[in-house]
Amino acid sequence: MTNSDRSPGNTREEGTVCWRSPSNIALVKYWGKRAGQLPANPSVSITLNNSFTCTCLKYRSSDQGKGRLLNFSFGGEKNEAFAGRVSSFLNSLGELYPFIGDYDLEVTSRNSFPHSSGIASSASAMSALALCLTSMERIVSGSPSEEESFFRKASYVARMGSGSAARSVYPGYVLWGRFPGIPWSADEFAVPLNDNIHKEFREMGDAILLVDDTPKRVSSSRGHALMEGNPWSAVRYEQASRNTSGLIDVLAAGDLDEFVRITEQEALTLHSLMMNSDEGYILMKPGTLEVIERVRRFREETGVPAAFTLDAGPNVHLIYPVRFRESVIKLIDEELLQFCPGRRWIDDAAGGGPLQVDVGAGGDQVQVDVESAK
Repeated sequence: MTNSDRSPGNTREEGTVCWRSPSNIALVKYWGKRAGQLPANPSVSITLNNSFTCTCLKYRSSDQGKGRLLNFSFGGEKNEAFAGRVSSFLNSLGELYPFIGDYDLEVTSRNSFPHSSGIASSASAMSALALCLTSMERIVSGSPSEEESFFRKASYVARMGSGSAARSVYPGYVLWGRFPGIPWSADEFAVPLNDNIHKEFREMGDAILLVDDTPKRVSSSRGHALMEGNPWSAVRYEQASRNTSGLIDVLAAGDLDEFVRITEQEALTLHSLMMNSDEGYILMKPGTLEVIERVRRFREETGVPAAFTLDAGPNVHLIYPVRFRESVIKLIDEELLQFCPGRRWIDDAAGGGPLQVDVGAGGDQVQVDVESAK
């Protein structure tokens, strides 16, 4: 997986590691955080399959004795704004990766999905970078050697860059945040929940309806900060804990109706918290509400257990068991795409988690086939 030169007498160490890491969509929402990028409440997500970031980390021992980020590019172009964020992130990791100051680094990154498409790009980007750094650590120091420790550390580090990124290092259903019902859960890293999932929930689709792809007026970071003064924050954190417990039970029991109820309640609660903050704001668009109403009417008329959910934005994720795919696609084509400019949507599903990518003998950056939204 690497191109590393450690021949006798050669004082330069260099190599390249690449990881493809997916985004995720939260069912129980993480909204509000404490110092150290720790969540104010537990959250549960589904890791996606087709919406991912592929990141390559090229490293070589520093000639000057002090490593630095030499270059960052996104989608084949330099991105100074994100380069600054990545550089600050790397500079904060000295205690977690003591070796990092000895290397010059280059980071190249590509997404398989369009920007501003209702997909958490920071989750896929920061988890991919964390996985690359942890792979580099394994190469230069030999640890963490065990798979469980490897992914736990990657989740821990991903969280430092973006909270939701902690969940993207695992496949399927993932819990982030300390929860009494799961003794090994923690605020510092996420844990997978795939050992006790009913067959009803093992194959799930996610149709992402692109109602509006303009940049958000209020960033998620600002939204989290506004929870500190939100009059409903304490009630919300209690609700999130109840819904986490309820959803874990639902996933084990196969209760599709209760899955729909919790998932949609969480989506609407998230946006009501934005509206009720001190600087109240609305991210949903008229098309968002039209899609929600038509999904509910479709469910009442057909009995198909398709649930809508939203991230901190206007675009709608339609979550459904894949055995109902034909009916859901018909709904999308005939009723929902009229509210999506250019009739654009992304056909995704629950996925198998991150994948380390072979960079080949030359160590060149892997090219990602970027899939356009449908």
